[in-house]
Amino acid sequence: MSGHPQRPPGAWESWALAAVCGMVLLIVLAVWGAGSLGDTITGHPVQPNPFGYVAELALGERAWPGTPATLALAGLGLLLLGVTVAAVVLVRRRRRRPESERRIAQAARLLAHPKDLPALSPAGVAASAARLRPSSRIDPRNPAQHGRLIGRTVVGDMPVRASHEDLGVHIWGPRTGKTTALTIPMLVEADGPAIATTNRRDLPDATRGPRRRRGHDFVFDLQQVAGEPQRFWYNPFRRIESISDAEVVAGHFVAGTRDADAKTDAYFDGSAESLLAACLLAAARDGGTLIDVYRWLGDASDDTPFRILERSGDDLVAVEVRSVLQAPEKQQAGVYDTALKLLRCLRNPDVLRWVTPPRSGGIPEFDPARFVTSTDTLYLLSNEGPGSAAPLVATLTEHVCHAAVRAAATRPLGRIDPPLTSILDEAANVCRWRDLPNLYSHFGGRGIVVETILQSWNQGVEAWGHGGMAKLWGAANVRTYGGGSADADWLRKMAEIAGEYDMHKISVSTDHSGRRSRSFQPTPKQKLPVDLLAAMPKGRALVLASGAPAFLAKTVPWWQGQHAEAIRTSLAEHDPGSTSTPAAAPAA
Repeated sequence: MSGHPQRPPGAWESWALAAVCGMVLLIVLAVWGAGSLGDTITGHPVQPNPFGYVAELALGERAWPGTPATLALAGLGLLLLGVTVAAVVLVRRRRRRPESERRIAQAARLLAHPKDLPALSPAGVAASAARLRPSSRIDPRNPAQHGRLIGRTVVGDMPVRASHEDLGVHIWGPRTGKTTALTIPMLVEADGPAIATTNRRDLPDATRGPRRRRGHDFVFDLQQVAGEPQRFWYNPFRRIESISDAEVVAGHFVAGTRDADAKTDAYFDGSAESLLAACLLAAARDGGTLIDVYRWLGDASDDTPFRILERSGDDLVAVEVRSVLQAPEKQQAGVYDTALKLLRCLRNPDVLRWVTPPRSGGIPEFDPARFVTSTDTLYLLSNEGPGSAAPLVATLTEHVCHAAVRAAATRPLGRIDPPLTSILDEAANVCRWRDLPNLYSHFGGRGIVVETILQSWNQGVEAWGHGGMAKLWGAANVRTYGGGSADADWLRKMAEIAGEYDMHKISVSTDHSGRRSRSFQPTPKQKLPVDLLAAMPKGRALVLASGAPAFLAKTVPWWQGQHAEAIRTSLAEHDPGSTSTPAAAPAA
């Protein structure tokens, strides 16, 4: 429990008494100061005690030293009046602020101060960058090379950044500014390769211009979220070299079509996933495509996958396929039908053409291995809901990160440099990567920076289950909450993490002789109560970083950053409805 003593809001008598005493003291000091100045000018002895001086004046034991003292007193009076007016104006201005903003400002003073955050400070992330990026020439004047901006502390206005080994999970509700203050600034500042997932076009529209200054941009727009013409195609079979790889890819199709904690049939669902993985491996071995996989799963009498696997030496996988082929007809049909449903997004020809070889030449194949050694940008767009292409978005996202892990193995410190920045916006909707919680800490040590952005805790639970979401949250080094949650249970946990302070409750008692006495009883109170977290004003975020106490940050929207003009230009060029003029930012 923190030892920050606070008086309850109802203790106005104590504040009033303190204000009156303070005013009396200032008046005494003003009279003594002016009188002492006059005594010095007129050659009279100076009284060193301010209260003694005023008492002598009141009792007639000392004469007022005339005009010089009067002028000095008038000047001091005007100064005190000016200070009083300024204080009144400041108080009135603060009282006009919304209640939640006033309370957040008060809560910020109870939480960590800049001195408590050395690792997130400018000096801390600069030192971290020098250690983690020995093969790069780090510009000490360019903080973007040191880490990703989280915001500025409410207390002290210090910029705080996450280092290149800190991975983040961010829970920001709708309309809380996650695009303007989180994804756009982080993507624009990344000085290495970067990937970003989203279900809207605003992120690529705002950042394509600035990112093109660093390299090429690729837009994987399978469902025409941004109406992007196809300029490349992606071969998911480049990711598959073994049955383990095929199981990873199959897992993306499962996660993209089923909630993590959904009730499943132990036999049919498990067998269907295994069959899909086997067919993916067979297609990879034979130079096939996803069309072949779909056809095989649509015809339970086709033993082509079995024959390919047997021929390629994948004997045990072939045995699994044969066991399904030889199963009773009803059982076999159930497995094949379940497996085929996992590929439902391929029924859309506009989706399929992005992940199958073009019928005519001229469209290049995207190469994840080359991408991670560049400074290019990959945008992955998809809608959520039935027929979503999210499984393919997750497949390509994971493929790029896998390529980065391989590249990092040959680099100093086992890290890719410059780092790969992966911004997984709307991760639970358009990039359900089942194994992500298990890989988070590993990626941090490989120079693969991942920022997972969700609208709520429960959204993450749907994607990864209760255990998986807890594991993801625990593996992150920087966790932020940007407001917009109505989940009282989760907010209660955040309030507990933020901690408590001692509020001094004032008790007044009267003894038998009529004398009144006051006593102060410390009472524990939450620094950030649940109702305040639920009403978190836009432009503020609670930050929980590893090895540091909780603190409140002011978010920094892109129009307050150094890339504002480039982003406006990008919006004007790419967003059909953009005026390139952002809404006013919230008051600091």
